Amino acid sequence: MPRVLFVVSAATGWTLADGTVHPTGYWAEEVAEPHRVFREAGWDITIATPGGIAPTLDELSLGLAGGLPHTRKKIHAYLDSIAEELNHPVSLSSVDESQFDLVFYPGGHGPMEDLAVDPVSGELLTRRLASGEPLALLCHAPAAILAARSPDGSNPFAGRRMTGLSNTEERLNTFSRKAKWLLQDRMVEAGIEYEKGRVPLRPHVVVDGNLYTGQNPQSATALATALVEALSSQSA
Repeated sequence: MPRVLFVVSAATGWTLADGTVHPTGYWAEEVAEPHRVFREAGWDITIATPGGIAPTLDELSLGLAGGLPHTRKKIHAYLDSIAEELNHPVSLSSVDESQFDLVFYPGGHGPMEDLAVDPVSGELLTRRLASGEPLALLCHAPAAILAARSPDGSNPFAGRRMTGLSNTEERLNTFSRKAKWLLQDRMVEAGIEYEKGRVPLRPHVVVDGNLYTGQNPQSATALATALVEALSSQSA
């Protein structure tokens, strides 16, 4: 049975340029849909956060920004069904990622607040990328690579093809005009070969070797499905 390490932000707010804190956390669809796809594939899932703190749901993700009412209702119900897992994560510093077949980072604005500067997560990502074993990051989760460092101080993800929430998509959030930085800009500054889909808010997945990324919440199911197919073919 494949084992998945789900690394979720523990942030409850996103600090903006004017010092205000925008309530945030994880995006509902980005946790619920991959978790569902992996569980239906029969995979074992361990949820980890910085400090083992129970992650916070971004309430906006169950509002109008989260899709059609029936979709939001289904996602909400699934999150309720895994509430025990979400409420009792393990501490990220206590896990050995080499014991997992997949390391998966869902997004929401949370990673821009904590994982982007978390040394434990950064070291984990550096090791995982170098190992050649599957690593996946979704939407805002690629912010976590900003904490990764090679021995020479460079970013180990430089030169890799990746996607993440685009500037165009971010600017659909009215509060983003107060952001200290935007994800696409920082990824490009880090040396990433950033790619995005032609149409905003449509599924877009980029695969570069062992590195899998999804552009936006709408990519959650497509990314998870691609991972199940890839790992299943490896074990066949």
